[in-house]
Amino acid sequence: MKSNDMLKRILAVAGMIAVVLAVYLLWARPLQLRWGATDEEVQRPMPGDGLNTNPTFLATRAITIEGTPEEIWPWLMQMGYTRAGFYGYGILENLGSPSAGRILPQFQDFQVGDEVPIRPAGSMVFDAIAPNQYLIWGDDASYGSYTWALYPFDGTRTRLVLRIRSSHRWMHPGMLALDLFTEFTDHLAIRKILQGVKGRVEGNIQPMSDVNIEFFVYLGALIVFIWATISVLRLPLTWGSWLVGLAGGLTWLVAWYSPVSIWIGAGLSFLIVWAVRVEFRDRKRTQANEYQLTKPRTPKKR
Repeated sequence: MKSNDMLKRILAVAGMIAVVLAVYLLWARPLQLRWGATDEEVQRPMPGDGLNTNPTFLATRAITIEGTPEEIWPWLMQMGYTRAGFYGYGILENLGSPSAGRILPQFQDFQVGDEVPIRPAGSMVFDAIAPNQYLIWGDDASYGSYTWALYPFDGTRTRLVLRIRSSHRWMHPGMLALDLFTEFTDHLAIRKILQGVKGRVEGNIQPMSDVNIEFFVYLGALIVFIWATISVLRLPLTWGSWLVGLAGGLTWLVAWYSPVSIWIGAGLSFLIVWAVRVEFRDRKRTQANEYQLTKPRTPKKR
């Protein structure tokens, strides 16, 4: 009996995750793959497109910066792990150190073929460098490329467009975790990098404390979803517990991928926590009532 009940819960969780993934694929993924980019920018051919002609992950993101290509270029050249950082979530990207807030001359004179450190155990190379126009990061295996391109918008503004072309390596178990990490979190990292470049060029760098708070809000949304999913396995299977778990997944998608304030995502996450606690409380009440009904009654002594 217990095994049948657990099987039902597992199937319920599988169905719930399938719904969340369907919403991700149909709604969230198309949004995150083109964050900030116009239709023209998404369809425009860019340098580096030939490095991976059949990508399974193709993203074009963009941002408008109050500055000229000449003012933006040095910030792009010096990016890298243990160099200037990536101007994003330093708690993950640069050993917890804040990214550079100024131009670093020692990281400006790179040549094609030079290494670009991306993480402690991985790097790419400069595949092409066209000063004040574009630079391309590529890898030796041709699995992916990053093209950073500058397009003057008017006399004072420039569009910074980043195109990522990469291929998932599902048949390489050692790369599976990295591919999944890229698929679901790349959007958050790249969006913050673009915003970080913009803030530095415009002289409006976001305080690291605010950046860290933002990071933990996003992390919290994911943790709440995982907790709500586990709760479906632990609680008696009801429509209420299943819907709470599903709401946790949808809240995660809204917090990570929709164009709303992070505090809306945080508020929704707190609601899910409250709903799960209510489900646990109701479960305890039900168990207590059942125990009272089934508890043997002791005959009264006369």
